[in-house]
Amino acid sequence: MSLSLERIRAPRKYARALRWCSALLGCVLLLAGLLMHWGGRLLESSDPLSAHADAAIVLEGSWLGERTRLAGAMQLLQQGLPSRVLLPLPPESYWGDPVTPMARHFLDTNYGHELSERVDFCDIGPDVDSTKQEAHRIGECIRDHHWASIIVVTSNYHTRRAGIIWRRMMRKENPALQISVYGVADQDFRAEGWWRKRLWAKTWLMEFTKLIWAETFGR
Repeated sequence: MSLSLERIRAPRKYARALRWCSALLGCVLLLAGLLMHWGGRLLESSDPLSAHADAAIVLEGSWLGERTRLAGAMQLLQQGLPSRVLLPLPPESYWGDPVTPMARHFLDTNYGHELSERVDFCDIGPDVDSTKQEAHRIGECIRDHHWASIIVVTSNYHTRRAGIIWRRMMRKENPALQISVYGVADQDFRAEGWWRKRLWAKTWLMEFTKLIWAETFGR
């Protein structure tokens, strides 16, 4: 009798385990589908821009990424939204040459002398390696210029995290400062179909991890 009961219960246990596995697999597939459809937008959060700001702040990035961000800031400058552009620079290049003259020449060549004159430089030092440190150093330059409103210009995938960090930092260091975040399209990432290219997927994974870290630890 006992053996017969065990034989009856065994298939029921397997069926129950199979149902749990099926439910778990369904949840995983649903989550994967949601991430594939909406995951790219988790990183992006640009603000509506006001009619005027004192300055557009270009955040650092990769070599190509920073040129893209600079181009976005200069376009805003041409449109008359900010009065100035602030470009963070290290004190010297990899070879030990001063960076400021090279940056000014690049701006004159690519955007014309009139717009170039409306770009200020901010020496952030050689050891900045996080958005939080960058915000602190640039914040000092913003206070030196006595600006009351800024547009933080960065890559589209960096906007949400940059907004969180900048607003958190400036609440402590410059509470009266008005901040808007503006994202520019970057070749390193595209929200639609972000999983289809290795570079986009890599960018999403790294930035999503940093976003969680920023939300949790404020970095």
